[in-house]
Amino acid sequence: MFRLWGKIFKDNHLLQDTVIENDDRELNRTRKVFQGLEDICNQFDLSNPIWLDQNISEFKRHSKTRFHQDSFIEGIPFDYLEIHVIEED
Repeated sequence: MFRLWGKIFKDNHLLQDTVIENDDRELNRTRKVFQGLEDICNQFDLSNPIWLDQNISEFKRHSKTRFHQDSFIEGIPFDYLEIHVIEED
């Protein structure tokens, strides 16, 4: 089971969160992360963020990253979206 936790923060307060599960053993970890992020954004009614170099290196080190305004094309009404892998196969 692969589980990805998505959280929206504003002024250091958690506004929304959700956990996305993926049982598909055919997909590799990268595809599960991208699919999970897309599902999180759909639930929160957001456009998908752009992965910047900072996001990639942070995610590789900690299995967690934050997407700030510079990762989104549209304006966002919060400070950042954080994703975190909480369980892997």
